[in-house]
Amino acid sequence: MAERDDVPHVRVAVVGSGFGGLGAAVRLRREGVTDFVVLERAGGVGGTWRDNTYPGCACDVPSHLYSFSFAPNPDWPRTFSGQEHIRAYLEHVADVFRLRSHIRFDSEVKLMTWDTEKLHWAIETSSGALTADVVVSATGPLSDPKVPEIPGLEGFPGKVFHSARWDHDYDLRGKRVAMVGTGASAIQIVPSIQREVTKLVLFQRTPPWVMPRVDRAISGLERRLHRALPFTTQVRRGLLWGIRELQVQAFTKHPNELGFLEQLARRNMARAIQDPALRAKLTPDYRIGCKRILLSSEYYPALAQPNVDVVASGLAEVRGSTVVADDGTEAEVDAIVFGTGFHVTDLPIAERVVGAEGRTLEQAWSGGMRSLRGATAAGFPNWMTIIGPNTGLGNSSMILMIESQLNYMADFLRQLDVLGGRVALDARPAAVDAWNHTVQERMKRTVWNTGGCTSWYLDATGRNTTIWPGTTAEFRGATRRVDLGEYEVLRAPGVRGAEPAEERTPVAEARA
Repeated sequence: MAERDDVPHVRVAVVGSGFGGLGAAVRLRREGVTDFVVLERAGGVGGTWRDNTYPGCACDVPSHLYSFSFAPNPDWPRTFSGQEHIRAYLEHVADVFRLRSHIRFDSEVKLMTWDTEKLHWAIETSSGALTADVVVSATGPLSDPKVPEIPGLEGFPGKVFHSARWDHDYDLRGKRVAMVGTGASAIQIVPSIQREVTKLVLFQRTPPWVMPRVDRAISGLERRLHRALPFTTQVRRGLLWGIRELQVQAFTKHPNELGFLEQLARRNMARAIQDPALRAKLTPDYRIGCKRILLSSEYYPALAQPNVDVVASGLAEVRGSTVVADDGTEAEVDAIVFGTGFHVTDLPIAERVVGAEGRTLEQAWSGGMRSLRGATAAGFPNWMTIIGPNTGLGNSSMILMIESQLNYMADFLRQLDVLGGRVALDARPAAVDAWNHTVQERMKRTVWNTGGCTSWYLDATGRNTTIWPGTTAEFRGATRRVDLGEYEVLRAPGVRGAEPAEERTPVAEARA
């Protein structure tokens, strides 16, 4: 975009105000950086926990682990919190850490272009332009809904919406509803609406493994204890973290040991599903953990009700008010709800980021997402992402990974300060290649690659660019500090300063 002299400039521009964006803002203030702005496309904070308001929406990670270590919440009402409680927590974080003055709401990023001469990012938003030395993209992988292209869908006379864009003005009571998908959102929606609708038709392309969700109210005594003795909250969080760290070995190195979990999941199903034919439809044919393991104690009982039909096939076509499955099954419905996930391996923000060579990040990642330590991409100087490639988890809290990436972000800015002047760091292609080679080599023996399924963890080439194949402690170690040997130091013309360090072999921390 053409740059004007009156365009405001900031040291750091953060994109998004979910967990990643708010966490970045808090860390910036703690590092003494106050010259930053948070660009948020919506009118409030919360990210995916603002957008997803469907019935039954809740987290499948225990509350005390699904929160910032620097902002413990002694008042979580349940062991697994609902959407309204998590969003309230994020609003609380924004207030307690005085972040609202930094947030520019209703400011969707349209384009970010790297200026190779001025060594900064030129940013165009729906509320105006600005420039920034550093961009921290915290848009998150669960922010842009994915709706499949279904022939005839545009001619459907009823209501159509995605689970992440729930239409609360549309009353489902007494309606015939098609639920498309059986992921984490769908298994919460199904039992929440089953009692209200006349008919519920569930289109299941692949059955999930579903474990019981051992949820309960946290007693007033427990909460008083956590308020009076804050270390008890830390102990509780530590125990939850430790259990999940111990489980990682089975997912990453010994998938055959997961048979015990499959037995528990089968028992969970058997308790509610008596019909052998229905049980056969709902039984997965892949190793547990290959896809995301889902938690629910209400999903199977809802499917056993007489007003629910499970179609073991995907939605293929819509003919007027008739929905047609791949296997030919037909049903008349009044509404179609898509629980079909998000653009995870093809992040929409990537097409709006133009790097040093004039290529978009989408073009650079045309063969699959690739980054250095889940944070930086070659050819995109001073650009970082929170929850980047291969930072996802299959069994623990993403807040742990976010905080590790915030450590890396903080050291990235410190390195820029040490180098001095107008300077930028650009990930070396060799460092990116080495990091990704090591990650993918480790991935080969994990359940996500050997479990016999196709999941949203995999990109169009079949490569797992989503999950981290190790423990959160390993990732914390790998992102504790920036190794300048993995970066090319860029300086504005005529500016002298410290020379870049010699290139060293990276990713020692990520080795098996």
